[in-house]
Amino acid sequence: MAGEQKTGPITPSHFGRWKTEARRITMLTAYDHAMAALLDAAGVDCLLVGDSLGMVVQGQTTTLPVTLGQMLYHTAMVVRGTQRALVVGDMPFGSYHLSPRQAVRSACRFIKETGCGAVKLEGGRRMSETIRAIVDAEVPIMGHVGMTPQSVKRFGGFKVQRDVEAIRADARAVADAGAFAVVLECIPADLAETITRELPIPTIGIGAGAACDGQVLVMHDMLGLYEGHRPRFARRYAELGQAVRQAAASYVEDVREARFPNDGESFH
Repeated sequence: MAGEQKTGPITPSHFGRWKTEARRITMLTAYDHAMAALLDAAGVDCLLVGDSLGMVVQGQTTTLPVTLGQMLYHTAMVVRGTQRALVVGDMPFGSYHLSPRQAVRSACRFIKETGCGAVKLEGGRRMSETIRAIVDAEVPIMGHVGMTPQSVKRFGGFKVQRDVEAIRADARAVADAGAFAVVLECIPADLAETITRELPIPTIGIGAGAACDGQVLVMHDMLGLYEGHRPRFARRYAELGQAVRQAAASYVEDVREARFPNDGESFH
């Protein structure tokens, strides 16, 4: 993979080719320039500027309060920190629900104002007309079905979704409308495997088992930075929250004991 990092920027067209090659796709969320640069250099294929920032950055209990302006602000930062990965901007609640016309306007703002390579929205059959309109406006789009966090009020909480035929129909509708990939969130693994086999576009799983064409995790969960609910599917690859607490505690002690700054850290 080291050589692959030196290739040109990843585009949505890579995703379709990788599905035919059975090459797994890697995706993580990112919300700022510094972390985007680190994840990009590590070889992550796709950086999703998720509206999950409402929970892990802003401290909200859901993603619903996040605004379009906030998403544009964070997406632009991530784009500036990225050389290779495809950056996907997440369209927040209320920015595409009124009409396809509103959705196209919001999607175009992502492309014009942030420089990202694609956008993502939630919903299946009920959003197929909207997805088609965005694609017709020359904006690449990633779908998202299953447990869609913006529907948390209707679902009555963050729950595994098990309506097999409805989810399959939603995934097919997203593909038929022209999306280049679809996120499958919190659905049974065997259902995700069936959908992955049926669709001509890649599936990106989160809490959807190992058979998907790729995987995505929220960066704060992956790095152990989020102190809130820990999803069953979120494997922690580091415990940076603990490391940050320890570093800050050491700093506090050094300042109070007059050990920082020392002579070498001072000007004369």
